[in-house]
Amino acid sequence: MLGLTGRTPVPLFLALPFLLAPLGAALLGPRRADAVLDWNASGDGVDVTIHGRIVPNEVTLRPRELRLRLDRPPGLLVRAPPRFEYSDDALSFELSWNAHEPLITQIPVPDVLWVDPLGLVERPVRLVAEELSVERYPPEIGRLGRVRLMRTIALPGETRSRTIGSSGEFFGLRIALPSDPPRQINWTATARSGRPWVNEFHLERTGDILVLLDLRPTELGSVADERIAGVARAAAFGIAETFLREKARVGIATYGEFLSAVPLGASRSQRFRIRRTLLDARVSAVAGPSERCAIAMRRYFPAGVTTIVISPLADEEATHLVPHLRRRGFPTVVLSPSPITAVPDPPGASEEDLALVHRLLHLVRRERLAKVWRDAPVIDWEEYWSLARFQGMLRAGLGARRRS
Repeated sequence: MLGLTGRTPVPLFLALPFLLAPLGAALLGPRRADAVLDWNASGDGVDVTIHGRIVPNEVTLRPRELRLRLDRPPGLLVRAPPRFEYSDDALSFELSWNAHEPLITQIPVPDVLWVDPLGLVERPVRLVAEELSVERYPPEIGRLGRVRLMRTIALPGETRSRTIGSSGEFFGLRIALPSDPPRQINWTATARSGRPWVNEFHLERTGDILVLLDLRPTELGSVADERIAGVARAAAFGIAETFLREKARVGIATYGEFLSAVPLGASRSQRFRIRRTLLDARVSAVAGPSERCAIAMRRYFPAGVTTIVISPLADEEATHLVPHLRRRGFPTVVLSPSPITAVPDPPGASEEDLALVHRLLHLVRRERLAKVWRDAPVIDWEEYWSLARFQGMLRAGLGARRRS
């Protein structure tokens, strides 16, 4: 416009590089770029640190021209600004986050873009990498596996021990050692295989446990429901992983409108199945009746399995779940994440008003928990980073079988 007004071509020649720069970047830049991402998550407790290194596969793709875009998962807060280091052959980065509360989440592969030096042209870079998992739960969960559970299902080829005592409980076979006594040899298995096999005993052999998540919507709202569900998923995975390390059979069930279950199992693949189920579990849009959950449970699990119900008990319908489970033969222990912790304080309220509101909410919750205590022991989980009360209750024997 300036050149037309002044009738001079000088402004046009001055603007010519800016007009040709996008075209040159689009033609001369990499049309298809690939890179390899090597990353991991580290940290203890609430600290979550992501270390990564992006190595381009093409020589023409310079690391300084790469831009990283990574969405922070919910439940993680920024602890420090991200750090980027550029070298001749790679882009290294470090992300420092804090886990606001216990969580289990999957960090997707980040988006990497190639940007020309002027910032006018962008092209996506295909990364060769896998999703990263972050798991944070209370430290007391790691000590829950010492609790002795009730056996409900025998393994294939297993016979139940007639005497439980100093001799232990039979749970498998192994090749005989020179130090094994003759009375421990399994003569049937030895005759079939041609090699000496002995019965394997274990004094502290554990049993079966089932974790049930109540993911029905409540009157607290979608934000509070999702926050409680995230804490419940982390606790369920931590409990399941702990007992799986002790060779126990663990099952997982989630109930919203309908029941979704992972049957009892004790293997490394069982951990992956449980983890995938919990990552996909979300608060349902419609709340199903409590009796439907108890009826569906008998289709997947036998009666008598020690059951840990993780439910906020935020309404009256949630309190009816435990009686229905006991009528169907499931001895139940309730771990209840407190909704008072998940719901934020109303803005603009004074300290006196907040204290009065919290006192009334605690009185209502105490009355609701007392109703559930008639059928099963309940732990009010107010501090999400501590499960000391739950651990103490299981050690005291309250998690054992309770007859209806």
